[in-house]
Amino acid sequence: MVFARGTADKPGVGFTGRQFVTALKKRLPGKTVSVYAVNYPASWNFSKSTSEGAVDANKHVQYVAAVCPRTKIVLGGMSQGAGVIDLITVGNRIIWFFKPAPLPDKMVNHVAAIAVFGNPSRDISSLGPLTKISPLYGSKAIDLCATGDPYCSSGNNFFAHFAYPWNGMVNEAATFAAGRVLGTQN
Repeated sequence: MVFARGTADKPGVGFTGRQFVTALKKRLPGKTVSVYAVNYPASWNFSKSTSEGAVDANKHVQYVAAVCPRTKIVLGGMSQGAGVIDLITVGNRIIWFFKPAPLPDKMVNHVAAIAVFGNPSRDISSLGPLTKISPLYGSKAIDLCATGDPYCSSGNNFFAHFAYPWNGMVNEAATFAAGRVLGTQN
């Protein structure tokens, strides 16, 4: 799994990422789930930070695909981290002032699933969820936005943005991703 934490989270996968990893592992008994935390600042300088994260995530996905070609990769991100994942999976599509770092097309068969939470790209210029804006990866994605989350919708409930581990959406995403890894979810 490659997961990008949200803005200002400490290095690692962040709280939502940890909950997602735990939920995914429970749904993949007997499978090895390795986790890579995208190495990027997750700072308030969104353009620079997100672009750096996209470059790091892209390099890691290509590395894993080259070294372990049979590995099924799950991508994930929370908030700004969801934007990182967008930038590697939407092709050369420009998202506002963010520079994409698209994965080569040949990586599509290595990525089993994508799960993003509180994705700001949903609300930027009304682009919509990753499931709609990514021609190659959209069908492999689940893009979750909590009711009222101001970062991915026109909501005004700041607390909704941090509720993913408790509102059932982390479990929903883990079930989706596990199904894609196991080949039981289309």
